[in-house]
Amino acid sequence: MLTVREVKTKKEQKEFIEFPLKLYKDNPYFVPPLYGDEKKMFRPDYLYYDTCEAVFYNAYRDERIVGRISGILQKASNEKTGEKRVRFTRFDAIDDQEVASALFGAVEDWARSKGMNEVVGPLGFSDLEREGLLVEGFDQLSTFEEQYNADYYPRLVEAAGYRKEVDWLESRLYAPEEDDGSLKKTTDFILKRYNLRFGEAKSVRDFIRRYADQFFALLDEAYKDLYGTVPFTEGMKKLIISNFLLIVDLKHVAVILDENGKVVCLGICFPSIAKAVQPSGGRLTPPALIRLLKAIKRPKVLDLGLIAVAPEYMNRGVSVAISAELLRMLREDGVEYAETNLNLETNHAIQNQWKRFRQVQHKRRRSYVKQLEEDGK
Repeated sequence: MLTVREVKTKKEQKEFIEFPLKLYKDNPYFVPPLYGDEKKMFRPDYLYYDTCEAVFYNAYRDERIVGRISGILQKASNEKTGEKRVRFTRFDAIDDQEVASALFGAVEDWARSKGMNEVVGPLGFSDLEREGLLVEGFDQLSTFEEQYNADYYPRLVEAAGYRKEVDWLESRLYAPEEDDGSLKKTTDFILKRYNLRFGEAKSVRDFIRRYADQFFALLDEAYKDLYGTVPFTEGMKKLIISNFLLIVDLKHVAVILDENGKVVCLGICFPSIAKAVQPSGGRLTPPALIRLLKAIKRPKVLDLGLIAVAPEYMNRGVSVAISAELLRMLREDGVEYAETNLNLETNHAIQNQWKRFRQVQHKRRRSYVKQLEEDGK
């Protein structure tokens, strides 16, 4: 017998968090989130609950967990777009349509109870979280920033009545086999033409002290019209800063300032920690911490984290400078390639930027949407 229950007890919370760890235990492509971060979702003071409501469900067959899902009412997003949506996230299930349909049904009923008329996802509390369902690239290692799922998930989601809304592409970027210096020359020309310069900092803490406020203001401005994004809250800012202090190296940061010292362009890469957190299931055990520190100190792969250009510089070629800095990073000792993470397939500006590199597009992710009828059909 199949039952779906809202997660209430500590035992059910543990089952919710650990279900994908067990489902993908022997899968070499799955990369878990940090276990401690997932536990925070069940705390009443979780950083997103100033703008969101959330619900969590487990599915059981004969008291054995066979699936999970979460629903998020992202009020800031709905206010920005004028939509009445609930997001679904953290959907995982065995290959069983009855299980999937029951889980989505629970989230859809919750959405109706909140007066919403659409369910969309996978989308997290913000675009800082994992989002998008993998629809291509099931034989590729996931990045730490994004979620892996098995190849039967799209079939389960679509059979539950969901259709494509947007796709993201992911690529590996390699340094060109030959560098004729044109990228550096173009960068120097553009910086001189617009009286721009690279920002400096003595340390990551100094970088945060100098640029954090402008950094977040630029991201809000540059990302405001992108799919699924929400304005940065103080809690989100603190989360990013704490992550910076943990894993960012200034060698992998580029900030461009105008003549008045205003941040007009930025690019930040993170060392890939995917393989460092795999063996421990996302738990920060002593061996995991050693692997983590090694990955941060001498990364073999860089994950592209944040890239933003002030709107007034969008059509002036300033992003070339970020490409030049990425090329520099890719030529460092030990760095093999960079992962773009999610780029909207309709974001032609960012897609064109990667043409300067040897690019291998190896994954595709999708966000789905379903219209809800009042009678529940």
